[in-house]
Amino acid sequence: MKKPSLLSAFATTLLILVCLILIVVIWIGLDLQNRAERSFGPASAKLAFVQRLSLTARLLLEEKDLTQPLDPAGDTQSFKIATGETPYAVSNRLHDTRLIASASALRDYLVYSGLDTSLQAGEFQLSSKMNAMQIAWALQDATPSEITFRILPGWRMEEIAEALPTSGLEFSQRSLLDIANQPGDYLNSETTPLLGLLPASASLEGFLYPDSYRLPRVISVEAFIKTLLDDFLLKVDRQMQDGFKRQGLSLYQAVTLASIVQREAVLEDEMPMIASVFLNRLNSGMNLDTDPTIQYALGYDLLNQTWWKNPLSLDDLKVNSDYNTYLHPGLPPGPISNPGLSALKAVAFPAQTQYLYFRMACDNSGRHNFSVTFEQHQQNACP
Repeated sequence: MKKPSLLSAFATTLLILVCLILIVVIWIGLDLQNRAERSFGPASAKLAFVQRLSLTARLLLEEKDLTQPLDPAGDTQSFKIATGETPYAVSNRLHDTRLIASASALRDYLVYSGLDTSLQAGEFQLSSKMNAMQIAWALQDATPSEITFRILPGWRMEEIAEALPTSGLEFSQRSLLDIANQPGDYLNSETTPLLGLLPASASLEGFLYPDSYRLPRVISVEAFIKTLLDDFLLKVDRQMQDGFKRQGLSLYQAVTLASIVQREAVLEDEMPMIASVFLNRLNSGMNLDTDPTIQYALGYDLLNQTWWKNPLSLDDLKVNSDYNTYLHPGLPPGPISNPGLSALKAVAFPAQTQYLYFRMACDNSGRHNFSVTFEQHQQNACP
């Protein structure tokens, strides 16, 4: 009769021991979980208990590799993730490019946090100044913090505004045009020196310098415009401004003429010749008779969905506008586009000619035939 009682006592003792072990395991697991959450945040809800416990233990052993940057003095570099690339491959490449200390530690963190299923394909700007956890989170958003915004020579303000919705910049078309049309209401010459060189009522048409700009996505519209105007002053240096004066032009008049040259020229090497024609016309009292000023006056062409209607009709040449250089002598009231550096240089340093006319050549080369007399000009007409 004593044997069963011994077995019963052994079973009871074993059960108690198992319970104690389970309690200790649960306590250790909860302690590890709490420590891990303090260092790494909450674990993914998709993890099973055993998997979470295993990852938690490994993360605590790998804590230094995850929370400390590999190189506090490291440079930023571009890192691309291809569509369909696995977390395993990504973590290995991050290690190979010296952005993280341990590929396995990063993989453990990605699985623990659930970020392994949401890595984004795209290009990222990463640095070994970042720790592995920061890099893991950076790889969740392929939207760059900076964008490249390009303004083409000859665009008018509205065309710049139309490029905004797909640019990644976060301000509106309307806000850009409001400031560009009434800069004095938003900007001042102390912070934006170019304003002090323009007529008080002038818009910024002509001075939104065409270039490629690397900009923060969150840049304000005021800072964006200031960047363009500062770039203008940087490129249109003292030597060029002295060239404008030698042609008898103020800065505003020179940019107005350069905006016409920009729209008339097809080939950059002809810009100094075209500038010379218009300067000769101005000096001889002739009308400029230039189509781009008519196009500017007409505005948006709904039929062809362009700001530069082409071809123009005879009725178009009669449009009632101060910008109609067929009806009004001299320069139009202001620039009709934002000219690039070549057009600005052409006005500052024009070719020395006696030409008063030019006409597109008939060979579809984009070149023009230039002439001194109207009779020669008529002879250059295409058959």
